[in-house]
Amino acid sequence: MKKEDIADIFVYLVIFAASLIYLLAILIPHFQNSSFPNGITYAGFILGAVLVSVVANAILYELGHVLGAKLGGYAVLSINILHLNFYKNEEDKWKFKFSNFDGFLGETKILPKKEKANPNHYLLLGTLLSVLFTIAFAALFIFRKDSDGDMAYFYLSIAVVGGVCIFYNVIPFKMGTLNDGYRLSTVSNPRNREAFNELLRVEYEIAHGAENVEIKTFTELTNYTAELNMNKVYVFLENKEYDKATALIDIVLNNKNEVSDYVYLRALANKIFLILVNESKEEATKYVQENITMALRKDLSDDVSMASIRAYILVAGLFDNSKNECKLMLQKLTKAFKRVPKNHKKIELELFNQSLEMINDVHPKWELLNYKLGEENIK
Repeated sequence: MKKEDIADIFVYLVIFAASLIYLLAILIPHFQNSSFPNGITYAGFILGAVLVSVVANAILYELGHVLGAKLGGYAVLSINILHLNFYKNEEDKWKFKFSNFDGFLGETKILPKKEKANPNHYLLLGTLLSVLFTIAFAALFIFRKDSDGDMAYFYLSIAVVGGVCIFYNVIPFKMGTLNDGYRLSTVSNPRNREAFNELLRVEYEIAHGAENVEIKTFTELTNYTAELNMNKVYVFLENKEYDKATALIDIVLNNKNEVSDYVYLRALANKIFLILVNESKEEATKYVQENITMALRKDLSDDVSMASIRAYILVAGLFDNSKNECKLMLQKLTKAFKRVPKNHKKIELELFNQSLEMINDVHPKWELLNYKLGEENIK
């Protein structure tokens, strides 16, 4: 089990336990003495408070991100609140669309406007606003519980949900969803802060069609510096500079304890791919036998990424001769390709199709070429 999975389980267990205690110790006793005629209407009353709190906290977090970004020296590129995405187009005008986000209740994308832009305000102000909001509704409950009756528990439920949001957002662990606590703990390292800003710049320039983007690489590894290195790896792969790509991947692999499990796994998946497609059959066989353990295969099969799909099907197809294993992994293809950053889609399409062709050369009757990606998948 990966470190991120353990952190997720821990956080959700704490939230579940707190919710259960609140239900049994506060809500059920209140319902028995409330004016509500039945449990269904009472549940709707409490769910209304949950909805109000979630929406309010989502707005407050992104408002805090926007204000913090301005204070820290960043330009705001987009504001996504519960999939409602307001973004700046090429003409620098604000537009709207529904889209996914990588964050807790939303995501505000930013770009450094100055060399020493500081992300601390960006990562702190959202939580601060949520804390003030939660304290306000907790105070409402305390001072109005005798006069407001049932509504006081509406206020309390809003505050409790706010507390849950604060708890999730300040946990300083890497989890499945990015939170401010984790990012704040990492950017306290000056090297991480530099890499954080550099990564924002690189992703912005590539996403806006810039060619030959200068990408700084690092030998001192953290998740942010490793991610920058992997951006450079894709440049090398696109230019077929496989030795340079391998050397940069090895820096990540040699610093396993400094990066998250997912960063390490995807770097390793790219290393497996490069060996299987570029080394001799003898060298590739030796590498697979010595390094591709059953535990590693399980990790690759669980990971939804193009790098892991490429590595897994090559091992399953060329060394295990398992059509079923290949097809099971390929069921994740659509989901994995959607997750690929726009600037990497073209090269990922080429690398994936190359993998399929290699397997097809050995097993043409498997008809895996039906899974090939086309240009329409990039759009």
